[in-house]
Amino acid sequence: MPVSILLADDHPVVRQGIRTLLEREKFEIVGEAADGQEAVRLAEKHQPEVAVIDLSMPGMNGTTAVGQIKKVSPRTKCILLTMYTDEYHILQGLRVGVKGCVLKTQAAEHLILAIREVCAGGVYLSPTISNAVVQAYLMKTELPHDPLTDRERQVVQLVAEGHTTKQIALIMGVSPKTAETHRVKVMQKLDIHSTAGLVRYAIRRGLIQA
Repeated sequence: MPVSILLADDHPVVRQGIRTLLEREKFEIVGEAADGQEAVRLAEKHQPEVAVIDLSMPGMNGTTAVGQIKKVSPRTKCILLTMYTDEYHILQGLRVGVKGCVLKTQAAEHLILAIREVCAGGVYLSPTISNAVVQAYLMKTELPHDPLTDRERQVVQLVAEGHTTKQIALIMGVSPKTAETHRVKVMQKLDIHSTAGLVRYAIRRGLIQA
């Protein structure tokens, strides 16, 4: 049986390129998602063996999506595609259960190797990423504490992306009152008192790009 794979990237051209590459290697693509929320829904529906997830996606970024996918499809092994090589993003991904991190700038063979390695029960990091993780380990780097839940982290990202409370409610499938309650609770937790402050927090945490 071919390995079943879910793809999540907000760029259709990138998804098509990855799909073509993986199908050439006889992997089975069971779903494609343009954002993190769709990726979670498809993971729950298809229960894929592997999910290849872009780190930077609108609405719900890759690490938040991985955390949710692990809840709805525990058997799925997640691989992050990323442009980042800094230890914060890599360690954050590993903390939520990522089994592989592949740089988008690396050759296609790295993604194939990553899929095969995680299916065999291992962990795969692109060489440049491996160096960042080793350096972080040697420096005993610890991630700053994140007091937010997955849903609260998503609220921060949506606010930082410029969505209104009504839009956030629609995206998250909740009432506007619930969305506003989430936003207020987040700001209280973080001791942040303005939208601009939430945007700065989202950039520091890699939820959106500057």
